[in-house]
Amino acid sequence: MIAAAALAIAGCAGRRPVAGSQPPPLTPSPTPAGTEAGAKASTSAEPGAAPSRPGRSKPGENPAPAGYMEEGNASWYGEPFHGRRASNGEIYDMHKLTAAHRTLPFNSMVRVTNLDNGKSTVVRITDRGPFVANRIIDLSEAAAEQIGAIGPGVVPVRLEVLSGGDPTAGFFTVQVGAFRDENNADRLRDRLSATYSPVFIQQVQLADGEFYRVRVGKLSGEQAAQQLGDELRAKEGFTPFVVRLDDTSTGGGTP
Repeated sequence: MIAAAALAIAGCAGRRPVAGSQPPPLTPSPTPAGTEAGAKASTSAEPGAAPSRPGRSKPGENPAPAGYMEEGNASWYGEPFHGRRASNGEIYDMHKLTAAHRTLPFNSMVRVTNLDNGKSTVVRITDRGPFVANRIIDLSEAAAEQIGAIGPGVVPVRLEVLSGGDPTAGFFTVQVGAFRDENNADRLRDRLSATYSPVFIQQVQLADGEFYRVRVGKLSGEQAAQQLGDELRAKEGFTPFVVRLDDTSTGGGTP
């Protein structure tokens, strides 16, 4: 029963890097309703392709690796997250041009282009998410409005990192489940701890209640985390999310 609950939450979110980007993540899988991932529902769309052009780093920031791009689906979030604390400690303001991403460093500046209509916006990464299969970024309402994503809910996009830290450097973990019942999270952690270390639980308060996220490992570099995710998928049956570990994270984030 625990494994089934974990599978209902896990899923590596439809990230489709284009040429010149970093190693691809795990293959996505659908996420059933009634889970943490279902806390914000919207329609789906298929990814497409469109050209984009990189920008420059801000003074004092390290440039992102040249050509780092991703293609996949973008969703957006407004109420009831407006006014809540984001993962970087800031208060989320849906009227500002910000976004949630699972692995890009906080304060990365990212150009997001809607591949359906060619409209683009530049957002700053302030939050973690979306923890939903087949999505790679969660835009603020203001950013979604700029690229025409409000009506569709989910649109195909290209992400292009303009400035910020190295997207693949730092420490990462692998999320394998999220539960409303803390006891279920504890049981999964205890079972996995016999084979993997560390296994820990992140408690988060979302718009529709409290969740307990089970995460495995603390690995240096995103590629190592992807390899652990492959192992967990093959041996344990999970389809996990790779997530950056942030020293300053408040444990917030979008669903």
